[in-house]
Amino acid sequence: MADYASEKGVKVQTVAGDPPAPFEGQVWYNSSTGSHRVSKGPLVGAWSTGGDMNTAKEDPAGAGTQTAALAIGGDAPGETPEFFAGTESYNGTSWTEVNDLNTGRDGLSGAGTQTSALAFGGDLGPTAGSGGAEFFAGAESYNGTNWTELNDLNTARSALAGVGVDNTAVLAFGGTTPPETGATESWNGTNWTEVNDLNTVRSKFGSAGTQTSALAFGGITAPIAFLGATESWNGTNWTEVNDLNTNREYLAGCGTQTSALAFGGNTGAGSGVSLTESWNGSNWTEVNDLNLARFTHDGAGADNTSALVFGNFPVTVATEEWGETGGNKSITSS
Repeated sequence: MADYASEKGVKVQTVAGDPPAPFEGQVWYNSSTGSHRVSKGPLVGAWSTGGDMNTAKEDPAGAGTQTAALAIGGDAPGETPEFFAGTESYNGTSWTEVNDLNTGRDGLSGAGTQTSALAFGGDLGPTAGSGGAEFFAGAESYNGTNWTELNDLNTARSALAGVGVDNTAVLAFGGTTPPETGATESWNGTNWTEVNDLNTVRSKFGSAGTQTSALAFGGITAPIAFLGATESWNGTNWTEVNDLNTNREYLAGCGTQTSALAFGGNTGAGSGVSLTESWNGSNWTEVNDLNLARFTHDGAGADNTSALVFGNFPVTVATEEWGETGGNKSITSS
């Protein structure tokens, strides 16, 4: 059997790590890991089709990761009531209906994991008997099986954002009361505490991160102005950082304060866009678009390399998954 040097005319290079800029197909031996490696080309992110939801909806809340997500509530035309209490769980392949919220609503926010989530705020809609929007302060905790009603937000609101690692440590911020608010509240598992406000009041915006390390981006503020403004939270204060490339409302986001995705939204035409931007902790970069232009959707994901998107107006069951191809891979040597 011919060896690599005989076939390619060169020997496999030994590197203490990986080469700084390998060409596609280049092979080397990484002496630090003791493995042969190959370059599959530059990392490229793209959206692909995931498993369909059971119920078409808009304006749900999301929690979890790409392979262990929750879709919570929303507006589901055709359902009774339309302002939906249904919850679905995603395992990376398919959605399963699980136990409902105690109070159906859209425009709510969610945070945490598939087995330890919090849902809060929202709009009860005309089904509440008001004839129009009725903004809600209620919060519910999910333990992987059931939703339990907990203490309310201090400020009732819809179209807010929230982040958190589980149902005991969550940050809720922004939204409309109306009008738009910058109010930020911190949840300790029992009570909500008012903390420092966003610099720019906004609703219908994206978020990423945790209770002590969060990101807020895009949205809308009054008088009607679509935002690209991004703010970073350090556990005490919000700081303005670099803007999105495209101002928009009704977008979604996921990830961390230093590794986030922003996707979809409305730029003012009254219909969704497919734009996706990736955040590296300093700047937003335009990357590959969604396959379906969306707004009034939500998502879940751990960082800017792995995400899930679901929901839309007009309503859809279609789900998309974000992943990266390329990069340096270990190979089996013989």
